[in-house]
Amino acid sequence: MIKESKVAIFDIDGTVFRSSLLVELIEALVAEGIFPKEARNHYADSWRRWQARTGTAKTGYAYYEYISNVVMAYRKYLAGVRRAEVWRVAEKVVNFHKIRLYRFTRDLIKKLGRTHFLLAISHSPYEAVAPFAKSLGFDKIYAQVYEVDSRVRFTGRILYEDIIFKKGKVLRRAVEKENLTLKGSVGVGDTESDISFLKLVERPIAFNPSMKLYKYAKKRGWEVAVERKDVIYRL
Repeated sequence: MIKESKVAIFDIDGTVFRSSLLVELIEALVAEGIFPKEARNHYADSWRRWQARTGTAKTGYAYYEYISNVVMAYRKYLAGVRRAEVWRVAEKVVNFHKIRLYRFTRDLIKKLGRTHFLLAISHSPYEAVAPFAKSLGFDKIYAQVYEVDSRVRFTGRILYEDIIFKKGKVLRRAVEKENLTLKGSVGVGDTESDISFLKLVERPIAFNPSMKLYKYAKKRGWEVAVERKDVIYRL
């Protein structure tokens, strides 16, 4: 009988990567002329509101509105684009940004890579997440997969939405398919969307958490870590 491997699951954007792969990808696609400059109009105002930290902690200071608008712009202008073009730009994005890592999660990935099966999960497009996560030694990657047609051009439609938006379900699926065990498992996330998988692991870590995740983690006695400049705080 094959021995089960312990699993360590990491959210990527804002947890490992010090930005959003989706944001960097759409900006690069605009810069390359693959997406029109008008694509930025869909999220420019919400970006400014987020930068000004308008709203409340409850609403994420406009961050979620901003990201939602980025996703809408990406889906709208992705339709009809050749997949090879997106892969080409995504590779350039990853090569340029792959060193933009948080030290806390970078070092934890390196340490756990010796003892655990590394699982990455992200709502960013697979074309950017896959090369980024593979460069860090992840064994399995779950990310947003967009449909292509018979000409290998994107339709703008998202595949497997029922799975990728339920991160706890993704973890359970991986455990079953990859012969993994939750015994000795570790999970790291930064927003409330990560709670569903953090609840399943033995060592949940809320890293640079949003207010909702912070409150949830505090109530349950989870480990909380914050990295600012060159200092890591454990709360």
